[in-house]
Amino acid sequence: MSKTNFLFVAILSSCLFFACRQNSVKETGATDVTQPESILSSEAFVNLTDVVPDAILEIRYHSSYNFIGCRIEGYEQPVALMTRQAADSLRVVGEELRAMGYQLKIFDAYRPQKAVDHFVRWGKSIDDTLMRRYFYPDVDKSRLFELGYIATQSSHSRGSTVDLTLFDMATGKEVDMGAPFDWFGRESHPDCGGRYTDENTIEYIANDTISAQQFRSRMILREAMLRHGFKPYECEWWHFTLKDEPFPDTYFEFPVRSL
Repeated sequence: MSKTNFLFVAILSSCLFFACRQNSVKETGATDVTQPESILSSEAFVNLTDVVPDAILEIRYHSSYNFIGCRIEGYEQPVALMTRQAADSLRVVGEELRAMGYQLKIFDAYRPQKAVDHFVRWGKSIDDTLMRRYFYPDVDKSRLFELGYIATQSSHSRGSTVDLTLFDMATGKEVDMGAPFDWFGRESHPDCGGRYTDENTIEYIANDTISAQQFRSRMILREAMLRHGFKPYECEWWHFTLKDEPFPDTYFEFPVRSL
């Protein structure tokens, strides 16, 4: 990498680090944490696979393979729940990507506030580093809040956010995105090794971290999600939230289980 490109990427990393921290601060400003019974009876939320039947589920927080290393509180079944509006939009994304040879693979969707609280308690337990080598080998755990990897509230709890990737139907494998889901590091930024040419378009710059093919795969997912009403999170290539989410100020508590 030339000195000019190296300097550009370094500046970009600093800018996006600040942006991630700002996003985290915004996430903590919510006012309403609730579990209204009427929500579950009104069909405002749906089982995602009822709407996107060929979506592949790997609900990490129902398993022990996640950055904490145990099942997360509030995940009673390995299912994905979303607001109906978000699920309907994701169905259209899936149809478009299926024509390109991909299925959607879902890691997480609706996340109850009690799960976020579990993350926060773990984050404050500095000596609990069971899964460090898999998810954050280069980050001091004491800095996870400072760096924005953990916050006291998450858009997932509003029901219209999804963590996902592409599954290649030809190879029968998950697509290589250059960094795994829930990786705490610069490599998780969707533009790692790239630069913005406008608000939504990223141009690849050759680098030693993310290959051109990995970058292209990230952009296939990102562009499809943006075309159908989702907005990205600039610190995680896998994270998208419906722009017109129906519950923008409500953080729900009900557990993850089939509706």
